[in-house]
Amino acid sequence: MNVPLWAWLAVFAVIVLMLAVDLVAHRKAHVIGVREAALWSSAWVAVGVGFGVLVWQLYGAESGQQYFAGYLIEKSLAVDNVFIWAIIFTYFAVPREYQHRVLFFGVLGALVLRGLFIAAGSAIIASAGWVLYLFAAFLIFTGYRMIRHRNDHPEPQKSRVLRLFRRHVPMTDRFHGQKFLIRKNGMVLATPLLAVLVLVEVTDIIFAVDSIPAIFAVTDEVFLVFTANAFAILGLRAMYFLLADLIHRFIYLKIGLALVLIWVGIKMLLKTDIFYIPTPLSLGVIATILGMSIGASLWATRGQERRAPVGSVDSPFGVATAAEMAELEPVWRRRPREARKPM
Repeated sequence: MNVPLWAWLAVFAVIVLMLAVDLVAHRKAHVIGVREAALWSSAWVAVGVGFGVLVWQLYGAESGQQYFAGYLIEKSLAVDNVFIWAIIFTYFAVPREYQHRVLFFGVLGALVLRGLFIAAGSAIIASAGWVLYLFAAFLIFTGYRMIRHRNDHPEPQKSRVLRLFRRHVPMTDRFHGQKFLIRKNGMVLATPLLAVLVLVEVTDIIFAVDSIPAIFAVTDEVFLVFTANAFAILGLRAMYFLLADLIHRFIYLKIGLALVLIWVGIKMLLKTDIFYIPTPLSLGVIATILGMSIGASLWATRGQERRAPVGSVDSPFGVATAAEMAELEPVWRRRPREARKPM
């Protein structure tokens, strides 16, 4: 698959344009409702699917099927991100109107980090093909662990990352609007919103360790790996607001995700030296597993209404009052005009 430089530049331009549109549309903090989230989710999915159709037309059915297989894997594994984000936001008691800002910068960071991971993974595979065996074994083992610990839930209050952050970064115990940093009494402090952003980024790094090898199992084309990741990730914010209040209904989805990881691990293991599983068959298996797990979950929990995630502990963080906000100093102080004049 020969992808010219202009195609890469065009993809980057589309991503930047989509991020800019999203940022402008949500420049004012507000609670994102189900209808708005559904509209944005539909838009992001339409863009991702449209790009896949374009790949299919320009580079043939095999490349198109590989893209869609990778896109489906990334999109489905992203549901786990949604579940973890819901737990993090609940623990920190992040006001819903500020959650989009965190996720926007979280997704922006995820795009950069995953791009680096994909480049590194491609270079490693090209120089040491035997690493595919390690990737395959890791995916199978990860799927097994996901099934075994499917009922375990992370506890943000026990996070080492949070403990390290609070130990080394001065932090206030109150949210100050959408600010990540504030200056109070001459001292720059992080807000809980910055701690949430750090945890979101770390969470994505952890999930990338699973998803990047998984997508390399269905395609070794770097262009397809990156674009499938990028277009799946771009819709994560809308997916969160659409599914966060329904996450309790997907009781069998984690088993489905685990089986997908095991399947792509087996596919990677076989294709190295033994047998190449055709992409249409692989795509069909992935879609069937996910469809059955989602359908079984919704059937088993039919009649349950939407409900916000319930935290297991009381959050130690509050919201700053208007008076406290008025006392804040500019974070970035300008030097006096006289001090900037050359000697």
